[in-house]
Formats: sequence, C-alpha cells, structure tokens
Amino acid sequence: MTIWINEQVDPSGMIHACIASCNEQLAKDCYQSFQDNLTTQQKSDGWEARLRTVESWDEVPVNSLKLS
Repeated sequence: MTIWINEQVDPSGMIHACIASCNEQLAKDCYQSFQDNLTTQQKSDGWEARLRTVESWDEVPVNSLKLS
C-alpha cells in the first residue's frame, strides 16, 4: 500500500499542516493547494510544501489528518 503525505513546513522544519491519504489524485490536488496557499513572503522565508510517500500508516506523522 502506498500512502501519500502532504506537509507544509516552516523554515525550521516544523510541520504546520499534514494530510495523509491512499488516494494519489487527492494527494496531488492537496499538494497543489498547499503550494498555492503559500504566500510569496513565506516562500522567500523558506516555507515549503512537500509531497512524499510511505508504505505504512505507522510512518505517517501522528498529527496528520488521515483521509481514506
């Protein structure tokens, strides 16, 4: 099983938003939304949106919103 994880991360590496899903298209749409919602200032300060995959729910950060 592949689990897609979207994270919005500040310059210090702290995760401010995290959504996990098994649905690839939903994950890609969420990633685009995370990207679009970062302001120019946030991007220049080092904020980033990340999309990654894991193979187990045990690898998903505990503070994430989990969508199935």
